[in-house]
Amino acid sequence: MLLAFHGATTMPQDLATDVAVTAGAGFRALEVWAAKVDRYLADHSLADLNALFVNAGVAPLTINSIEFIAFRPAEEYAAIRARCRELSRIAQGIGCPTVVVVPSPLPDRNLPWSAVVAEYVRVLRDLADIAGEHGVRLSFEFLGFGWCSVRTPRAAAEIVAATDRANVGLTFDAAHFYAGGGLLEEIGALDPARIFAFHLDDVEDTPKEAITDATRVLPGTGVVPLDEICRRLQSIGYDGPCSIELFRPEYWTWDPHQLAARAREAAIRVLMPYFSVR
Repeated sequence: MLLAFHGATTMPQDLATDVAVTAGAGFRALEVWAAKVDRYLADHSLADLNALFVNAGVAPLTINSIEFIAFRPAEEYAAIRARCRELSRIAQGIGCPTVVVVPSPLPDRNLPWSAVVAEYVRVLRDLADIAGEHGVRLSFEFLGFGWCSVRTPRAAAEIVAATDRANVGLTFDAAHFYAGGGLLEEIGALDPARIFAFHLDDVEDTPKEAITDATRVLPGTGVVPLDEICRRLQSIGYDGPCSIELFRPEYWTWDPHQLAARAREAAIRVLMPYFSVR
């Protein structure tokens, strides 16, 4: 299993710092925070960006993310399409295989699930065609928050299967799985070839309704059943990439090199009983 760092874990840092701490801690790959790419490219070229990764020996794993892709008015959706084209072009230029896309809030609690699926299939097929022009995949990440329209792996997998595009898969995030009330049995029904990324994270012992990105903690220090999640992912044959995605503001105040090192140590302790980590 390829173990990666994630730019959300060091949110205030710039992209060059993220690449440096990723390499320094022994990670081979980085999930790249899209806004940091924007800031880097404001005064650097795409060739500079590619060289940043190549010179550090770090692979860009994903660009993360395009948010709230569905249920958009025409003008807003046009901006989503343009962003998909832009990030796909950048991903192609740096050899990054995947762009993460994120579902939207549920516009109406009375909306039937069939209508939710139909909307995402329409949008994902359209965006997949754009990404496909650049040889890039889209990874659809369910969110466990109560306001989100796609909250569980079962729901995301149904949409991905109905989309029926080779370059569309899903991101399995452990914290969102726990927050959204996903059942461990759902993992056994997933197609490992359609899991494009696995986010390893944990959360504080708090009511699920109170979970936010800021309540995340280092893997193995919270209440998410990570051992069982990893065991079940292993049982279906998943051996794809895994990254450490923590949005905790407290961690953002730490020295980023120390944070990356501690994140890697914590992740290895969780993963090693189930996966061969590199």
